[in-house]
Amino acid sequence: MARPNTEGLIEMEPFSVIRVAHIKDRNHTASWLVEGLWADRAVGFIAGMPKSGKTWLALELAVAVASGKPCLDRYSVRQRGPVLFHAAEDSAEAIKQRVYAIATVRKITDLDKLAIGLITEHQLRLDDLNHQQRLAATVDKIRPRLLILDPLIRIHRCDENSSADVSLLLDYLRQLQRQYAVAIVLVHHVRKSPAQHPGQALRGSGDLHAWSDSSLYLLNRKGKTQLHAEHRALPTKSPVYIELRSAPKPHLCVTDNVVEDTHNELDPLADRVLETLADQGMTRTSLRERLRVRNERLGKILAVLEKDGRVRRHEGLLIVPVPEP
Repeated sequence: MARPNTEGLIEMEPFSVIRVAHIKDRNHTASWLVEGLWADRAVGFIAGMPKSGKTWLALELAVAVASGKPCLDRYSVRQRGPVLFHAAEDSAEAIKQRVYAIATVRKITDLDKLAIGLITEHQLRLDDLNHQQRLAATVDKIRPRLLILDPLIRIHRCDENSSADVSLLLDYLRQLQRQYAVAIVLVHHVRKSPAQHPGQALRGSGDLHAWSDSSLYLLNRKGKTQLHAEHRALPTKSPVYIELRSAPKPHLCVTDNVVEDTHNELDPLADRVLETLADQGMTRTSLRERLRVRNERLGKILAVLEKDGRVRRHEGLLIVPVPEP
């Protein structure tokens, strides 16, 4: 509260401050919700190009947390509990079919006890105060271990490239996460020309990547889908290949091939190469002149990008492949 002092100036009440030694330990350190994939109480993204399997992966995560069965039949669940899911693009019947398919493959027999709740409202807007309050009330009632909102673009009307707009949504979700100790997954898209680092490929404001604690990225490399995990406070494992299989029921499967992680081999020049070639194909000479770099350095970057499938040659030009729809 502001009050005048003896000199007639306004004195402001200071912020509360506590010494670090006096902070009470709430017995929560960084730990896994699903080992290797998602940290406990983490906020973040499942992101990828359209039709890359983002919703399938979100539902695999949901079934794993709700059942305690390993996610993708590989990643152990450390914190089992109810899951709350909002699907803005899929019908309730479609979600049920996918969940039942995954559960069948994972040998979950008692489906009636699978604690996955589907929010059935046709619209949920994170930039609407009434909807924010209703979502908080729903989380308070269900007390889920995991909340999944799919996809981000359908649950707000903000400008995703505006830090001011995006920060309001993210601040609300962070408050929700802290108040109810719930992990939150936002299903989102990546840019058509992925950056050197998967997290930097998220479409929209850079605040999105900065906000996330755990994120999973589905990236197309040479016609195959790679799953990349990223964590703020826990170790990150090497990416793996995954694919959607149809038998015995539709489900995602991790292949045996571990992706060679080439991110550390690249430098910031890689992003400039991808951004330049995304606009138009160029010869190596034209590219070098445009970027004003030494030929040797450019050659090393191109070798890695071509090996990773992010750049290829077509009719004498270097191009960035257009992902399949």
